[in-house]
Amino acid sequence: MMAESSPGNGVGQTYTPGSVDEVVALVRRARQTGRPLFPVSTGMNWGYRSASPAQRGHDVADLRLMNRILNADSISERNPVAVIQPGVTQRQLYDFLEARAPGLTFNVTGSAAGTSIMGNSLDRGVGYIGPRREDLFGLEVVTGAGNILRTGFRRLGEDSPLAHCHPYGLGPMLDGLFFQGNFGIVTSACFRLAVKHARRIAVTLSLRDSAQLPRFLDALAGLKRQGVLSSVTHVGNRARSRSTLAPGLAQQLSERHGYAGATLAAEVQMALDLVAPTEWSAVGGVSGSAPHVEASVAEIRRALRGLARVNVITDRRLQLMSRVASKLAFLPPMRRLAAALTAIRPLHGLALGIPTDAAVSGLLWQAGQGEMPATGFDLSRCGLVYVCPALPLNGALISEVISAMVRVAAGFQHELYATINIETGTSAVAVTNILYDKVSAEETLRAQRCADALYCCLRDFKLEVYRAGEAMMAGLGERDPAYWRQVRDLKASLDPDNIIAPGHYSLP
Repeated sequence: MMAESSPGNGVGQTYTPGSVDEVVALVRRARQTGRPLFPVSTGMNWGYRSASPAQRGHDVADLRLMNRILNADSISERNPVAVIQPGVTQRQLYDFLEARAPGLTFNVTGSAAGTSIMGNSLDRGVGYIGPRREDLFGLEVVTGAGNILRTGFRRLGEDSPLAHCHPYGLGPMLDGLFFQGNFGIVTSACFRLAVKHARRIAVTLSLRDSAQLPRFLDALAGLKRQGVLSSVTHVGNRARSRSTLAPGLAQQLSERHGYAGATLAAEVQMALDLVAPTEWSAVGGVSGSAPHVEASVAEIRRALRGLARVNVITDRRLQLMSRVASKLAFLPPMRRLAAALTAIRPLHGLALGIPTDAAVSGLLWQAGQGEMPATGFDLSRCGLVYVCPALPLNGALISEVISAMVRVAAGFQHELYATINIETGTSAVAVTNILYDKVSAEETLRAQRCADALYCCLRDFKLEVYRAGEAMMAGLGERDPAYWRQVRDLKASLDPDNIIAPGHYSLP
C-alpha cells in the first residue's frame, strides 16, 4: 500500500490499499500504532464531509484503487447483480453495462458520474429508482479488529450459488451495522442491477401555483402508493431547477451563437423563463410495457389535472424538437428553446439510468466557478453545505418545513436550493443546500451559522436529517444519548480499539 503526505487540512497520512489483504494489514497496523483510520471510497461526498475525518489527525484509507467489478464475466439479465469494490464509480458501471450487458441499468443518483456507488449507498443516498440502501447486500467487511466478515450468504463462499443472489442469509442480518456506521471497512458488496423495460420515459411536471404545493405533493404521494410513479419523484424549487439547467444553457448559447458577458446572462435568463417558469417542478420516470406506460401517463394527467403541466419526454421527442428548434434558430425564442433542449438532455438521461455531472456543474456555475476545475470540486472556491431532512409524506407539513428553512436561509443572506424526493409510499427526504465562497472567512462563518440554524429549525419540527454532515456529527448524542450509547457498545465488539472513523455516526 502507498502512503501519501498529509494535505495539510488536519488529515494525517493517506494510504491507498489495492486489495483486501492490504486493508487487513492497514487495520492491524492501525491497532498497533493507535492511529485511527478514516475510510473513503472516492472522497466525493461533497457537502457532507468529502474525504475529511470526523476528527483531526486521523489517517485516511483511500479505497479508490479497489475499483474492480469482481463478477464481470457472469453479469447478465438472468444474473442482474454486480459485485463491486468501493472505487467503482457510476460512470465505470454505466460504461461496463453498455458494453457488456446493454439490457441492464442501475439506480443512478444526481451526483457526479465519478462518485462511488458503494460510498453513496452506504451513506443511504437516494437514486432515481429508489433508496440505494436497498440495492446493496452481501457485504465483505474488514472489521476494526482486522478480521474479514461476510454478510448474507456470501459467508458460504463466492462459489456458492446463493452468494450473490439471496440478500438475507440465515440468522440476524448484520448488513445494517455498516450503513452510516463505523464498525469496519466495506471492501466489496453485491449491488442490484435492473433490467431495462421495453419502454422508458421521463415525465416532467410544472406546478402552476406555488400555493398549491401541499396538494401537489399529496397527489404525487398517491401516485407513488398506487405504483403509478414507481421511481423516486424529484420535486425541485426554482433555485435548484435553474442552477441545474443554467450551465448547459450558457454553454450552448455561447458556443453556437457567440453570446458573452451581460448579453449571455440575459439570454440564459430568458431561456430559463421559457423552460422553468414556475417555482416548483418535478421529474420522475415511468417504465414497463408500452400499454403500462401509456396507462400510467394517463393516470398522472388525471391526478394532476389543474395542478401541474405534464410533459412526457422521450429521446425521440427531444431529438425531433431539437431539430425543429435548431432550424428556426434565427428566431430568438426558438434559439433559446434549442439551447434548453440540449441542457435538458442530461437530466432526462438521469431518469433513464445515465449518470451525469450536470447537477454538480450547476452548483459550480451558480457560485461563479464555471466548469469543474482540474483540481476537483473540493479545491474550487465553491463551498457547499447540505442540511437534508427526512420527512413524513404529508404535503402540508413538507411545505411548512421547506418554507421555514427558506426563511432561515434568507436571514443569513443565503438562497436555499431544495429538492423533495418522494422516496417511499410513506416518507420523503429533502436535499437542501446553501452555497458560499470558501475563500471568504466571513462567508464561511455565515454559512456555518446558517447550517446550524437550519438544523435547529428541523429539530423545532421534531425532525432529523437522513444524512449527517461534518458539523452535525459532534452533536448526534445530544438528542437520544441512550441509542448512541448502544451503538457504541455494539461497535466495541467489532472494533475494540475504536480504530475505524471515531466520531463518524457515533459518539466520540
